[in-house]
Amino acid sequence: MTETDTLFRPLTIGEIEAPNRIFMAPLTRARATNRVPNSLMVEYYRQRASAGLIITEATAISEEGYGWLGAPGAYDDDQMEGWKHVTGAVHDAGGRIFLQLWHMGRVSHPDFLRGGLPVAPSPIAAEGHAHTPTGNKPYVVPRELTVADVARIVDDYAAAARRAREAGFDGVEVHGANGYLIDQFLRDSSNVRTDAYGGSVENRSRFLVEVVDAVTAAWSAGRTGVRLSPTMNEKAMSDRDPIGLFTHVARALNRFGLAYLHTAEAIGPGRLFNPDAPRVTPHIREAFDGVLVTNGGYGKAEAEKAVRDGEADAIAFGQKFLANPDLPARLRLDAALNPGDPKTYYTHGPEGYIDYPTLGAATAPTLREAAG
Repeated sequence: MTETDTLFRPLTIGEIEAPNRIFMAPLTRARATNRVPNSLMVEYYRQRASAGLIITEATAISEEGYGWLGAPGAYDDDQMEGWKHVTGAVHDAGGRIFLQLWHMGRVSHPDFLRGGLPVAPSPIAAEGHAHTPTGNKPYVVPRELTVADVARIVDDYAAAARRAREAGFDGVEVHGANGYLIDQFLRDSSNVRTDAYGGSVENRSRFLVEVVDAVTAAWSAGRTGVRLSPTMNEKAMSDRDPIGLFTHVARALNRFGLAYLHTAEAIGPGRLFNPDAPRVTPHIREAFDGVLVTNGGYGKAEAEKAVRDGEADAIAFGQKFLANPDLPARLRLDAALNPGDPKTYYTHGPEGYIDYPTLGAATAPTLREAAG
């Protein structure tokens, strides 16, 4: 393929055909109303429908899994009715959209849980603060999950996948990254269990594999992706052997025939949280047999090279999509990109959310062509 068409070739991801390889990464934006998707969110996602695939912001699978003020849920009828408006708008605009399934585990807070403790593989508090309805508060020591609790949460993931299908999503992404519950099971800094869910790499991967097994059974492997963050060590997350851990996970996921595996791992100088660690994604690429999506600071040139060289099959863009609803068109035309405004990333209104400009009506025919 040539440099000019590298990112604009269609890509089959399971049962979905993506028209280009410029995916929208999951981006928490804190705009939901009482955990229910609203009209602002409908417009936000509609504007970005030219992505090869939209992966929604992280969305709680249960009340127990919730812990971010302004984030949406996917566990009651009102929430799913709100999501139906989002999926309808994206599909009307020609897009494709997966719902990211999220359980925050130990980085929730009693203020979100009716006074109850958050849950985790082990009773080890995360470092940092939860942003609660009454202000920033330190993370607390979580309650260790029993084996029965683990089975219940696996069922919660499957139920959320069924609700996503009924709400019109094209698929789901299991959030196994960024220090949340599945990641807490994977890493040896947060999982010191001595039962079947702790100790060895195989045991620490068991919860993720059981979740994926349940989600794919509830819907379809071809409608399921998984996200991992091998070297993002915020919230005191780490592992003594990230290459060994995550290559094992990649091989364990091969048997499902997933739509894709998605890694969040920054490239180049200024890598977040762990700038000196070797990148794990190239090792995952070797271990995983299916479609690989990666994310983490890519510009157009780096994205083209990664896809052209076979390092990934598609690139998920985060902040660039946040500020550029027409990002595929801008990349194809080498147009200037809008800068993002960090002050409005997690506010609650339209400013810095649905008011970023597109290239303009004068270039509309070219934009439609460029969006693929």
